[in-house]
Amino acid sequence: MISISEAIDIVKNKCLPLLKETTKPLEKAGGYKLSSNIYAPINMPPFRQSAMDGYALNWHDKLTYTVIGEIKAGDNHQPILKKGEAVRIFTGAPVPDSANTVIMQEKVSRNENTIKLDDPITINLNIRTVGEQVKKSQLALAKDTKLTPAAIGYLSSLGIKEVNVYQKPTIAIIATGNELIEPGLHLEYGQIYESNSKMLLSTLYSLKFYDVTLHKVKDDYNETLNTLDKVIKGHDLVIISGGISVGDYDFVEEALKALHVEEHFYKVNQKPGKPLFFGTKEDTYIFALPGNPAASLTCFYMYVFTALQRLMNNEFYKLPRIQVKSESLFKKHGDRPQFLKAIYNGNAVTILEGQSSSMLQTYAICNALVFMPGEQSKIKVDDLVEVILLPV
Repeated sequence: MISISEAIDIVKNKCLPLLKETTKPLEKAGGYKLSSNIYAPINMPPFRQSAMDGYALNWHDKLTYTVIGEIKAGDNHQPILKKGEAVRIFTGAPVPDSANTVIMQEKVSRNENTIKLDDPITINLNIRTVGEQVKKSQLALAKDTKLTPAAIGYLSSLGIKEVNVYQKPTIAIIATGNELIEPGLHLEYGQIYESNSKMLLSTLYSLKFYDVTLHKVKDDYNETLNTLDKVIKGHDLVIISGGISVGDYDFVEEALKALHVEEHFYKVNQKPGKPLFFGTKEDTYIFALPGNPAASLTCFYMYVFTALQRLMNNEFYKLPRIQVKSESLFKKHGDRPQFLKAIYNGNAVTILEGQSSSMLQTYAICNALVFMPGEQSKIKVDDLVEVILLPV
């Protein structure tokens, strides 16, 4: 059994960036990283553009101007202004070449076709120059940039429709157990509705990993072996839920050994989630998570999250951690480090009731985990604690 820090380091060091390239439509590229530089195909803005609603002026040394027309966003006409003339203009509209400044509407008074400025102004006010954001052929976004919503909008404004990106991992989730049935079916005595695969799938979707397949196996060695063999060959990452403990009907460990999966660790000194397996076979990474739902999700956040970030070559491979005061009293039994479901309110953290590894009710409302080291037996109100912020 290894420590939490050792387990995280092993995952970090074993999981290497995939660096497989693909082309994605821009609107479906969110969360991916660019696999090549993008250079601007046009100037942005492509014309002199008004930054305000107001008046475009051909400046002179008087405070009064004659208004000769109007230009709104999308117009393509070019009125010629003489000195002392102006046009009504709106944000984003093209500024005529003969105009050399824009005055915001709040700083003028208008009487029919004449405006009077409240104060003297200078030239080149409130005009976005051609190529102010980026000039044609300049680097727009560099290779390895993660495509955020703002990046998608920026590239779209340059007229770009598709981008070259690094592929995200293909992922398989395997749920094991004779007792599991699908929601909606009649629940017989001894059965439970399968929830872990839906929970893990939803977590992956929330992190923008969509290439995921779901598989269910009974507690049968041959079925477990055949399913694992198939998904390991066809995916970059395999997440197994349940079947990794030491019961008579837990066949995952036996099947992984038969398939010559290299074990990097099995069992971590933590609560919940002690029976956690991580291994590899060729270029596929395999996690076997505990079957208890809360333990499974905690192991996902602590280890699978790290693997995913490393596969995507992301710099930040762990969830953010902060130190805040506890608003709760908590006594820990045993000497294992523990992850406690909690609610962080921006200033302090409340540790929730119902910390059992089988309970999702409190997980459903928490947004953080409080980490309690093994040597610590008690948290008192106002104690500083380490809080792991969840991506919820």
